[in-house]
Amino acid sequence: MTPDKSIGRLSLYRRILNTIDDDSRRHIYSHELAAMAGSSAAQVRRDIMIIGYSGNPNRGYDIKELAESIGIFLDDEEGQFAALIGVGNLGRAILAYFSGRRPKLKITAAFDIDPKKYGRVIHGCHCHSFAELPVIVQKENLSVGIITVPAAQAQNTAEALIKTGITGIINFAPVRLKTPPNIYVEDIDMTMALEKVAYFARIHENGRLTH
Repeated sequence: MTPDKSIGRLSLYRRILNTIDDDSRRHIYSHELAAMAGSSAAQVRRDIMIIGYSGNPNRGYDIKELAESIGIFLDDEEGQFAALIGVGNLGRAILAYFSGRRPKLKITAAFDIDPKKYGRVIHGCHCHSFAELPVIVQKENLSVGIITVPAAQAQNTAEALIKTGITGIINFAPVRLKTPPNIYVEDIDMTMALEKVAYFARIHENGRLTH
């Protein structure tokens, strides 16, 4: 199995490659891509070897071809679809941000326990009652769940997703989920990230950065 860190870096490389807006430039060297990604040239080459793509020793990697090769490796040919649980401020922001970004990876259904949100289309995504989750997951062939509910509801939400057959979960709730080994969970703890950044900002400001 490909290491999850390599998958994360490949996704980053594709994002960087897609932002290179220079019609006169067609190729990029591993050390250049590494500098943009905050990695090393050797790491870039190892990651790209995973997808079976090779560059030209003299010209480096073809930018367009490399981005397409990463896409072929990362994306499901038929497309993958995600469910978002919790259409509050954070949920809405995620729907707005992700809308149209990845044609082969889409959030196609949202769920909430608030009856006022049922039947609405929010940033292009239809909102359902949470009670409809099992039916909609099967009907729309959803394989990824995004949890944006309060911490107290996160574990029950994860268990409900798993019962429907969802095998991948992104958890924005500030709590660690208990899941079976066959479920892949990515925890995004924004409070922890903010506290960490605030700490190091203070240390830098005081001129006493320690490791």
